[in-house]
Amino acid sequence: MADNFLERQRRDYEERKMIWLRKKKHLPHKRPHHIEKENENDL
Repeated sequence: MADNFLERQRRDYEERKMIWLRKKKHLPHKRPHHIEKENENDL
């Protein structure tokens, strides 16, 4: 086995995780759709 194999794997994983979290943070959030009543007498 290569020296520092586990450490390198862990470091690479942490870098990928950080990038993924950054992208996830910038995604727009889905908001619930509200149906607006035009006239209460219609229902």
